[in-house]
Amino acid sequence: MFDETLTTVAVCWRVERWDGVAIGLTDHDRDLVIDGLVHRAAPGMVPSAISRSDGLDADTMDVSGALTSAAIGERDLLAGRWDGAQVAIFAVDWCDLTRRVALGEGTIGAVETKDGGFSAELRGLAAALDRPVVDATSPECRAMLGDARCRVAMAPRRFFARIVGVDDTTLTLDRSEPAPNGWGGGRVRWLSGENCGLESAVVLSAVATATLDQPPAFDVAAGTLIEVSEGCDKSLATCATRFGNAANFRGEPYLPGIDLLTRYPGG
Repeated sequence: MFDETLTTVAVCWRVERWDGVAIGLTDHDRDLVIDGLVHRAAPGMVPSAISRSDGLDADTMDVSGALTSAAIGERDLLAGRWDGAQVAIFAVDWCDLTRRVALGEGTIGAVETKDGGFSAELRGLAAALDRPVVDATSPECRAMLGDARCRVAMAPRRFFARIVGVDDTTLTLDRSEPAPNGWGGGRVRWLSGENCGLESAVVLSAVATATLDQPPAFDVAAGTLIEVSEGCDKSLATCATRFGNAANFRGEPYLPGIDLLTRYPGG
């Protein structure tokens, strides 16, 4: 469709969040319905130059645009609702929507907002090749509590609670933690209120309070329902005594480190 005398090409974006919300945008001057999804006309959406290669280098590109779509708001962008969203960019013949050419796909990386607009980095599939192939040794466990390597059952370690009060990053709940600092290293999943659908990391807890790594993105009202999960401090002692899971500990607490090289007699 690119080699014709008169081209009728529009660029489209399909963005799907991790919670299932999907939107479509196009730089055409009218909406296009493609695969049952309405791609709203967004002339302000501008992609950077798109390069395709057969090498193994990580492909990235930038997409910028105005915050004019009701589906993409500045507050949601800054709150992280669009972090890691799946993006597919393609060109389509707006006279025959069955004719299309894929231009790129990947996930949304860094997002910035400025002067009523935003820019987002699109990380291609090859970006996954930048990750380490093997684990580095560490005295602390490298697994996440409850993942396939840890194998601790998390169902009985997640609790529903309601917010009693909020002081910056500290939440006061209507229930107590299961063990000293039991929620430290865990997560809070917001089930109601303005933060619904978001997650927050817990750095430490004490009795009925949980301190987050940063303030909630939106205001929190008393009575907000959350799900709070237990955490782990990644130490072998906690793994063995609290979880009875030392057999699956993914760390090397007794492996000598580089500090062994700096030791000297009498030091």
